[in-house]
Amino acid sequence: MSSGERPELGEVPETALWTLWHRAVEARRPDTVLHDPKAVELVGRIDFPFEERFGHGALAAQLQALRAACFDREVADFLARHPRGTVVCLGEGLETQAWRVDNGRARWLSVDLPEAAALRERLLPPDDRRRIFPCSATDPRWMDEVDPAQGVLISTEGLLMYLRPAEVRALIAACAERFPGASFVLDAVPRWFSSRAVRGKLRDRHYQAPPMPFGMNADEHGKLATAHPAVTGIREVYPEGGRGLVRALLPLAAHVNARPSVVALRFAETGGPAGRTETMAGRRTP
Repeated sequence: MSSGERPELGEVPETALWTLWHRAVEARRPDTVLHDPKAVELVGRIDFPFEERFGHGALAAQLQALRAACFDREVADFLARHPRGTVVCLGEGLETQAWRVDNGRARWLSVDLPEAAALRERLLPPDDRRRIFPCSATDPRWMDEVDPAQGVLISTEGLLMYLRPAEVRALIAACAERFPGASFVLDAVPRWFSSRAVRGKLRDRHYQAPPMPFGMNADEHGKLATAHPAVTGIREVYPEGGRGLVRALLPLAAHVNARPSVVALRFAETGGPAGRTETMAGRRTP
């Protein structure tokens, strides 16, 4: 255990430590599927019983890393098209993507609950291009912090499953209306997984996952378009590579309906009425 930062986080914010730990476990391997030295560094700086709390599962670590790599590819593609664009990371926790795919010119905005944002600020201090805004993802105040002039990508890795379905729809709708032409990348757990989490059945001897009210099977991706008329593109982002048995099974997993998925949305260039934004509660504010 390190003698460094001692985090005190609630149930859902603590998942930032779970994902960080598993990325670091994978990154330490010589045959890793995700090079993430910043994650390894952070684990060494945090005074927390990671292995005792979260275990040391190589499979979970590899799957977590492959999910992160899906988001990395989407962000890297966005930055190739919009080198000075803004990447908004909602519920970012201690994700270290900005150290994996940054191009030296993009702007990054990390949005998270105050306790998680404060921890990130201590461990990963902001600078001229990387900012942190303490705010719930469902609070539209963060939108005023985004300059859309050079393009926007909104990333919600590891977030939406902890929201209610109505909140997910409202968040997508608000972003589609406020940021015409933007990209929105999300991940979803399948419905069976969501149901087990809500019933407190996702646990082992180390850890119990928080409730996950939002779940979506692969054949439901098209329903995301009903959140707002500006959702005009829906595309699944499949994991690539892998190691050992995971590598062999990934092509087969793509044919399983009840599987975890990463989905990229595209918003139409023309949004809603200028100067008005849909809030997460469905109201409209000036």
